Amino acid sequence: MMEFAASEIPVMLRRACIPRFAQSLMLSAMCLLPLGCHRKPAPPRTPQEKAFAAVSEKVEKAASEEDRFHALNDASRVAYNCDMMDAARRYAEELLRLAPKYATSWDYGNALQNGNIVLGRIALREGRVDEAKRRLLEAGKSPGSPQMDTFGPDITLAMELVAKGEKDVVLEYFDLCRKFWKTGLARLDRWSQQIRDGKAPDFDFSLEK
Repeated sequence: MMEFAASEIPVMLRRACIPRFAQSLMLSAMCLLPLGCHRKPAPPRTPQEKAFAAVSEKVEKAASEEDRFHALNDASRVAYNCDMMDAARRYAEELLRLAPKYATSWDYGNALQNGNIVLGRIALREGRVDEAKRRLLEAGKSPGSPQMDTFGPDITLAMELVAKGEKDVVLEYFDLCRKFWKTGLARLDRWSQQIRDGKAPDFDFSLEK
């Protein structure tokens, strides 16, 4: 689509041989439009804006519903990390709605985890602690995935709940994670014991950035 400066509009109308009264009507109507509405949105500038724009574009341009399902997994987390809470909530909710249709996908376990973790973190930010705790346990019910089985669960929400003094639900979450993170049993044991001892767990490797 061609773009032009506002100052060029009257000249273009005259060159198009549009009657003078019609030119006046058109120019008056344009003055009622919000400033800049005829222009393209400004391109993203910050790294966060660029990251959010990239994942959003991937979601919107997905060639199929299954492609969209996969794209939502990343988009929900990136939107949260970029502080785009409305988009994060929308993407996470859609991800969980689509998940049952792709229960045989390698990405199914990631979807159950990521959608619930994002919604739980949003709930915690909004002061809905019980909902955040419920979401953490729902995330722990994930059957796992190639990534989760190898690198472990997303423990961002668990860390935030521990900081709020919600220790019991985090211990329960760790127990749920044992079914898929077989290589991380020693870490789960250590973290659980640290929590029981009233210490801050040394969460230092699987935090989502």
